Amino acid sequence: MMKLHDLKPAEGSRKAPKRVGRGIGGKGGKTAGRGTKGQKARNTIPARFEGGQLPIQQRLPKLRGFNNPFRVEYQAVNLDTIVESGLIEVTPEILLSRGLVGKGALVKVLGRGELSEPVTVRAHAFSRSAEAAITAAGGTVEKLPLPFAVRPAAKGNQHANR
Repeated sequence: MMKLHDLKPAEGSRKAPKRVGRGIGGKGGKTAGRGTKGQKARNTIPARFEGGQLPIQQRLPKLRGFNNPFRVEYQAVNLDTIVESGLIEVTPEILLSRGLVGKGALVKVLGRGELSEPVTVRAHAFSRSAEAAITAAGGTVEKLPLPFAVRPAAKGNQHANR
């Protein structure tokens, strides 16, 4: 059986690299194939150097866009998920215990799937189709308050008053 330390490249497949800069007696001595003088003959030029033109990392803009600090992110739960779990009453705490939402998540119920029996659903938000499907099946919808106050629009952004 062959072991990892027994592996070797085929004979003649790996050629030893040319050793340059080993004194003026050898073939690659003194200037080591770099010609004479100049920036390229010295080893101080970084790989990212662009010959004095403004480097690409300076030409590109530093920050793009912005992150809205008032964005509200919901974790979606569809009606078919509620049906599969066989729940009669649905709350964020129950969904968390079943592993359907994350800890501290705001829950939004979406309308994919169909309900055959009445269900009481408490969540932070509902899509119109989900709300209609739950009430049509004889269930109740209870919207939970958001755990924060929503910031009002800035005065300059109210175009309807103009």
